[in-house]
Amino acid sequence: MELSPPAQRVLGALIEKELATPNGYPLSLNALRNATNQSTNRDPVTDYDEPMLREALTELSGGDLVVTRYAHGSNTPKYAHTLDDHLELDTSGVSLLAVLMLRGPQTVGELRTRTERLHRFPELSDVHEALERLRTHPFGALVAEVPRQPGQKEGRWCHLLGGEAASAAPATDGPPAAASAPIDDGRVAALQQEVAELRDDVETLQLELERLRRFVGA
Repeated sequence: MELSPPAQRVLGALIEKELATPNGYPLSLNALRNATNQSTNRDPVTDYDEPMLREALTELSGGDLVVTRYAHGSNTPKYAHTLDDHLELDTSGVSLLAVLMLRGPQTVGELRTRTERLHRFPELSDVHEALERLRTHPFGALVAEVPRQPGQKEGRWCHLLGGEAASAAPATDGPPAAASAPIDDGRVAALQQEVAELRDDVETLQLELERLRRFVGA
């Protein structure tokens, strides 16, 4: 399986919304565009337009990974993923793949934190076990561990739905840091974790606000 970046992002967004906000799932094209391009819990943040999303949906439909559904009495198509059925995965597996597709390579600790709204892993060992099941999947490896990069305290995991393993090193357009500048690995990792938790808190509050608005408007 080798999905294009837009198809990966669409598939990850569909899985996330199914598990985090099931009342609003399946997604219309407009809702899918908002989910795909949202500024929280995405790395990188994208700006895919409708034609690009339609191409991604066509690609996913051709691989039996997305189906179109219509509500009773409605002509508006809505989209749902079938990755769990297609690859015979449980919630732990699809949750990890979704977060990896939406945020790129991550540590085991980051994955445990960022999948909290989708699937709760009681211990880090549970994340390791789920990743190992994905790595040794009968249909072929779905994830891979990326070796630790300079300046990182631990290795990261990436999905393989786009072909070869992605690099865990973040892209940068700026000049390289001076060789003499020391890097506090622990402080950097702590700040990254704090930012990730804040982003999750913000999205949780946004979802709660949306739920309250629907309740008040009912």
